[in-house]
Amino acid sequence: MKKNTIKGVVLFGSLAITGILFIQSYLVWTTWNLEEGKFHEKARIALLNVAIGLSELNDFPLPSQNLVTQIASDYYVVNINNVIDANNLEFFLQKELEAVALQESYEYGIYDCANREMVYGKFIEYPISSAEREKLEKAELPTYDEFEYYFGVRFPNRTSYVLGNMRLTIVFSSILIITILFFLFAIFVILRQKLLSDMQKDFINNMTHEFKTPISTIRIAAEVFLKDKNVQQDLRLSRYAQIIKDQNIRLNEQVEKVLQLAKIEKDSFKLNLEKVNIHDLIYEIIANTEIKMQEQAGHLSLQLKAENPYVQADLLHLNNILHNLLDNAIKYSKSIPEITIRTKNKGNRLFLSVEDKGIGIPKEHQSKVFNKFYRVPTGNVHNVKGFGLGLFYIKNICNVHGWRVLLQSEPNIGTTIIINMKVAESGN
Repeated sequence: MKKNTIKGVVLFGSLAITGILFIQSYLVWTTWNLEEGKFHEKARIALLNVAIGLSELNDFPLPSQNLVTQIASDYYVVNINNVIDANNLEFFLQKELEAVALQESYEYGIYDCANREMVYGKFIEYPISSAEREKLEKAELPTYDEFEYYFGVRFPNRTSYVLGNMRLTIVFSSILIITILFFLFAIFVILRQKLLSDMQKDFINNMTHEFKTPISTIRIAAEVFLKDKNVQQDLRLSRYAQIIKDQNIRLNEQVEKVLQLAKIEKDSFKLNLEKVNIHDLIYEIIANTEIKMQEQAGHLSLQLKAENPYVQADLLHLNNILHNLLDNAIKYSKSIPEITIRTKNKGNRLFLSVEDKGIGIPKEHQSKVFNKFYRVPTGNVHNVKGFGLGLFYIKNICNVHGWRVLLQSEPNIGTTIIINMKVAESGN
């Protein structure tokens, strides 16, 4: 994954998380206020009805205002302005609170105006643990100096009641938090993997650069050996010197391929475009691979039908692409290579295809063969060697050129690689 892509993912993810957290926090806050308002409204209605009930029972008028006052989030006082009977008060409290479906534990007290203190009444419990009850019963109800005759009611489990009505919101918030934590962990893993990947790429690039010097030295030494008359007269030494040169060339090609792919991945790759006659290039490459085909008694067929064989391409990399395609066609052939190279024009496009009658590629592997380092399992075929970079290199070079690559393959029938290129405009 490219650095800019990772930066974009991290930035977008951070903005998304910030936005989601803001929205969820606002939702939780709004839900809390809503449930708290519902609780307050139920408590106010119930206590108002209690005051009305006591007034009707004892036939005394109620104050015209400030009848029910909320002193704290869980504590209310009710202004009766008359003597209050504890038994009647308890009866009406249970009745009216149950009527509004507020079945929460509560405690009440009656204000003694003579002693100017609250006289604790009773703790009315709904299902609650004994330990929590003991803790709650020890609470002292505060006085309220504005009234002379009043009673106070406290709901110690008010917070639990409101949270209980927010179960769904809390569950969704918990799921969201877990999801965000998982996302943050995924981002951490991505960044860590990117760091390790960059370290690996730097190591490979440095290593391949270091290979260039000994490769050049070996090439020079091999050429000196081949030019020596004594070596030329000794067929055995000449053969070994040629093997050294050939393998040195092959190793140099692999190193160059790794370096070019590293440049592509770093977006520092530049093409040296020129007008190339692809037919001439094919004839040149065939001349270089003819010996290898003859050694295996292979057959190479040309069907070059493109009327306009010119394309805008980087000659070096187009040459490498053709060499890779022919090399794969030979490597993955059966006993005798049978290869066909075709070209044709269609509109302003040129289609180049390399077809072999080889072992083919199973369908489940076809979508992966262009991946870096991927190699199709070849069963008992042990003479097929490589790093899994050939098709990856071809795909990336074609992408940089703006070409499209198509693979067609059937196991035990063969494989065809088709490259769709734009023909060069006249005058270029």
